[in-house]
Amino acid sequence: MTRSKKSRGNVYSASCPSRSVLETIASKWALMIIPLLAERPVRNNEMLRSIEGISQKMLTQTLRQLERDGLVERIDHQTVPPHVEYRLTSTGRSLNRVLAPVDDWAETHFPQLLSSRDSFDRRQL
Repeated sequence: MTRSKKSRGNVYSASCPSRSVLETIASKWALMIIPLLAERPVRNNEMLRSIEGISQKMLTQTLRQLERDGLVERIDHQTVPPHVEYRLTSTGRSLNRVLAPVDDWAETHFPQLLSSRDSFDRRQL
């Protein structure tokens, strides 16, 4: 049985609880971190090397928010030197299954999007 629109809440309302979750998962960095963690647990420095342009601060903030939302799990191996990895939770893996087609769509349609941007920008001059 599918849920009705009424029972789902109203994401257009500022007070809708799911709105903050949508803000997190729709962030540029979350959309890059989640698929990376879908492959296997990853250490912080490896993510920094893999995701060009992300700062340590932004990576930490995004990981903490994803952990807070129950999408990512922080694994501290309690060793010296410290060995900490991050991995997706089952909820995070289910989200990745939804995001993968969006990533595929972006890859497929990127040339058209660039062309549209160029056309728009030329008209603005």
